[in-house]
Amino acid sequence: MKIEVNHSCTDFDSYRAARVKSLFNCESGAEFRLSAELPIDDDAWHVGVVVGPSGSGKTSIGARVFGLRALWRPRWPKDAPIIDAIAPGDAFDTVPAALSAVGLGSVPAWLRPYQVLSNGEQFRADLARLIAERPRQAVVDEFSSVVDRQIAQVGAMAFAKAWRRGPGQVVLLSCHYDVLDWIEPDWIFDTATGAFERAEAGRRLRRRPAIEFDLWETDRRHWSAFEPHHYLKLPPMIAATYYVATVGGQLVAHVAVGTRPGMVEARACRLVVMPEWQGAGIGLRFLQAVCERWRRGENRHGIKVPTLFHTSHPGLCVALRRAPQWTQVSASLVGSNREASKATLAASAAKGRMAAMGSGYGGHFRAVQGFRYLGEDAACA
Repeated sequence: MKIEVNHSCTDFDSYRAARVKSLFNCESGAEFRLSAELPIDDDAWHVGVVVGPSGSGKTSIGARVFGLRALWRPRWPKDAPIIDAIAPGDAFDTVPAALSAVGLGSVPAWLRPYQVLSNGEQFRADLARLIAERPRQAVVDEFSSVVDRQIAQVGAMAFAKAWRRGPGQVVLLSCHYDVLDWIEPDWIFDTATGAFERAEAGRRLRRRPAIEFDLWETDRRHWSAFEPHHYLKLPPMIAATYYVATVGGQLVAHVAVGTRPGMVEARACRLVVMPEWQGAGIGLRFLQAVCERWRRGENRHGIKVPTLFHTSHPGLCVALRRAPQWTQVSASLVGSNREASKATLAASAAKGRMAAMGSGYGGHFRAVQGFRYLGEDAACA
């Protein structure tokens, strides 16, 4: 594919324009020309990147790769949350899966219209919509330009990984070189040097950096930092062991583990991954590392027990069903019996164990799915 870019405008001769030409020995700013050879006419690639400094012709190249109609500029309704605006004609599970895939796992954000989201959330919402609606060919301009570099790198990795799971070709236009390793593109064209690189079949040009985290056993002191990002409003777990993951000293993930009656099983709850790290694959690895500790008896009780984990998050349910270390053990469409809960609370209040409450918990619609951790040995088998 041969791309020729020729832009021109009026050659102004005002006093200031003439003085600039004289001071900087610049004859004219009216012409811009760029020639690029991109051997990408085949279908044997999924993700390409055009990278280079601002004003070097990236957008012009992108407009010619697949045509102007392929430039991804979604229009968002102002009177609807993003959960309704993305792929409205598709099945519901498609949208949470796309949002989770690009790291926008904050459920409250799903219920807000696009214009009130933060820059980082808008960046990921645009990518989620692209994944869900999945055109055959697309070009994304200013990729990762409006977000901080941590969100840009993790978001780039999450998007590229999700995009490769389906059909279609996408070209990302970016002025940031720091996302290249995280995208692991099939080809790169650098407008600064004119260099084109393409990976060999079955390989990629870059290898994303490994994300290693430190696992800490702690108490509930860190829950306040994670609580705003949990999709349920819950108090801290009583008599639980708390764990956090850190990367470079930065809090990344949280989970708490308590024992069930008889101490025959453990139960993990309050799994939270900080928004800027969602989509990096840390959450499931962290949860499994904690569950593996309990399976081997590496806990304050010194007992070897399997761990149960319940969630209603569609994306996490899919990931747990896919992982060989887990097996699904339950699925419920509604919460617990509200009247039974009310009677239990009343009885506890009568005994002076707690303050009187006028209602019980449960009876609401909430599809909760339960999973049991089988261990790394099961995965190997």
